Amino acid sequence: MKNRKRALILAGTAAALAATLIAAAPAPAAPAAPKLASVHGGGAIFFLYSAKDDIRFTVDAESTPWTRPFPAPGGDKGLPTDARGRVTISHRYTETGFTATAEAEVDCLVTGGKTATLTAVVKTSNVAGWDGKRIGISVQEGRRGEPDRVGFSWGVANVDVRPDGTVAEGTVGSCMAPAPFTEVTKGGFRVAPAPLSPQPKP
Repeated sequence: MKNRKRALILAGTAAALAATLIAAAPAPAAPAAPKLASVHGGGAIFFLYSAKDDIRFTVDAESTPWTRPFPAPGGDKGLPTDARGRVTISHRYTETGFTATAEAEVDCLVTGGKTATLTAVVKTSNVAGWDGKRIGISVQEGRRGEPDRVGFSWGVANVDVRPDGTVAEGTVGSCMAPAPFTEVTKGGFRVAPAPLSPQPKP
């Protein structure tokens, strides 16, 4: 009888201890929000073919994956590179004093390390033919003392040569931009990289 009573006491003590440990255990952590890519900053660049001109870019872009559906097979959810934000461009021509400007709405952003490519659709510009045009821009954040860099689709790339030999400016697809081929001489950019977002569940 004494042994039985001792076993009951031990069992009760173990149950109470287990209940205490369970109550004291921290609640399961909520899943972390997925990291999103972004590019922020602005600066003047040196462009070899307009070396005397003042050319400046500002970029404020953030990923918004799967938020821009489009009417095509598989496009109902959008793309993992969907983004939002604004790009502004200013190019002052020293010889004439004219300053070309444009403001564009970001629609795509993708990163790899400290390099990002993004595209934006021009909403306002004082340059003929630029309204509604999609432009491609690349940004590289310099490391270990290296300068930041910028590339842009209308600078030295994106030319279509037709079969008859005539040349036309090619269209820019989403997130398409050349390598960052110019150096930032004043100002700078911050690139926050992130992996592509998983496809949303049905």
